[in-house]
Amino acid sequence: MQVQSRTNAVKTFGFLLIPNFTTIGFASAIETLRMANLAAKRTLFRTLLIAADREPVQASNGMRVVPDHSLDDAPALDALFVVGSNPMPARYDRRLLNWVRKLSQHDVALGGICTGSHLLASAELLKGYRCTVHWEDIEQVKDKFPGIVISNQLFELDRDRYTCSGGTASMDMTLQLIAREPDGVEIATRAAELLLCDRMRGAREQQRVPLRQKLGHAQPKLSQIVAIMEANLEEPLELEELAQLNEVSVRQLERLFHKYLDRTPSQYYLELRLNRARDLLLRSESQVRDIALACGFASPAHFSKCYSRFFGHSPRGERKQSPLHA
Repeated sequence: MQVQSRTNAVKTFGFLLIPNFTTIGFASAIETLRMANLAAKRTLFRTLLIAADREPVQASNGMRVVPDHSLDDAPALDALFVVGSNPMPARYDRRLLNWVRKLSQHDVALGGICTGSHLLASAELLKGYRCTVHWEDIEQVKDKFPGIVISNQLFELDRDRYTCSGGTASMDMTLQLIAREPDGVEIATRAAELLLCDRMRGAREQQRVPLRQKLGHAQPKLSQIVAIMEANLEEPLELEELAQLNEVSVRQLERLFHKYLDRTPSQYYLELRLNRARDLLLRSESQVRDIALACGFASPAHFSKCYSRFFGHSPRGERKQSPLHA
């Protein structure tokens, strides 16, 4: 097996397919690299499919993919992305873990797509790095590997470790990796357009964990209150109105939010409005003042103050940092 990193202009990215791998995460990454080549009108990235052996690998949806290489004959790589399985296996073959460890020893960048971080953690290759994994698996991975830092971000690019939560987040991660290359921002923007991706989500963005996943089925009243909040962002309701609509007292409302969401109803309502405003800033051409009004803020100044306090930069600064609005 060759393990030396390639030094020529074309970067070789390998995708290690674990049985029952998630197709959408895999496709979102590999197709983004293909679109980058089309956008650049030259080959920037070469992609290879790797498996434990040369046999077809079955995805979680039943599709079977024939690998280009096995562990024994894989060529030199600049980066390897482990495409994790769903569900995560209890253990991995020692030969597989040792192979990935050997790549790390030869300075090959390592990535994890969806539950790919689980394999990297099993190989002890995430110590000292920030990483992420799909929100359904965060707690399980934290329990099994208490020594690693797992975030709720869409993806994490930490030095030579690239991990994402799966789904279309692998497209966002790959676009950001492309943007790091010479002339990369322009190429990534063109690739996003070819993919009909209206914006490149950044690493600061969190996975949107469904409220029902946080609460389970034990709090239908709280889920109902939040649904009413989400339906009334332009003209926010007073706490008294929310309580009356849901046949609880204001004090009961406050207790519910404090116990299950660790914030006051007003704080949670404000976060909903600010997150909606952020979507509009990045997805639309609307003026900041119009977005402020659409999200229930009395004035652009008040909106900007709240936004800066919550996100760490102004609404206009948000747009300037987005490659697709540059």
